[in-house]
Amino acid sequence: MEFVEIPSGKFWMGWETGLPGEEPRHPVWVDSFVIATTPVTNKEYAGFLLATPGSAPAFWGDPRFSDPRQPVVGVSWQEAAAYCEWRTVETGETHRLPTEAEWEKAARGRLEGARYPWGDEPPGVVFPGVTLPLERPPEVGLGPPNGYGFTDLSGSCHEWCLDWYAEGYYRESPNRNPTGQIAGARRASRGGAWRHQDPWSPVAHRSSLPPHLRYSDYGFRVVRLG
Repeated sequence: MEFVEIPSGKFWMGWETGLPGEEPRHPVWVDSFVIATTPVTNKEYAGFLLATPGSAPAFWGDPRFSDPRQPVVGVSWQEAAAYCEWRTVETGETHRLPTEAEWEKAARGRLEGARYPWGDEPPGVVFPGVTLPLERPPEVGLGPPNGYGFTDLSGSCHEWCLDWYAEGYYRESPNRNPTGQIAGARRASRGGAWRHQDPWSPVAHRSSLPPHLRYSDYGFRVVRLG
């Protein structure tokens, strides 16, 4: 698993032409953090399963989802959080899921206002050899890296975030290190997912799911704290 440090600073979060929960576009300060360049893979998650009594993800035995280089999917929010706790114990460094603000800051890759992580070019230009609809999650490393070196931010899987989701949160969120509401019914997720008719979600797009559910287009990446 490779990590990159995202420097502290302000960025513009959200956009004005998306769904109601994705506006208004607003400035947010995020302290520096270190985040994985790709989602957690099947190979990486297998180590967690060998070391803990947890059950295998949904679809674990399905050939469409069993390539070691694919992102692990079919994990609930609780299972993703448990993986982070396991890595914390194994490495001695704190790991957790990213906040929505951290995810979007990393995904933008210094391209303020761009529609996608790679810029404003249409997906058909950036991914000329990809035929839709996708039949399975692609191997990690799909597409050109963004300005921070991250891939799989659109066209791979939804990625669980730390935050509880609230549609109107941007209108009341703090402008420094927002972490979502204190409680809720759904956890936030980010990233365009392979199972959708259009998997290339804009970088500001928000999604959510009740935390106990396990879908074939839900995975996660991790943040490492010093």
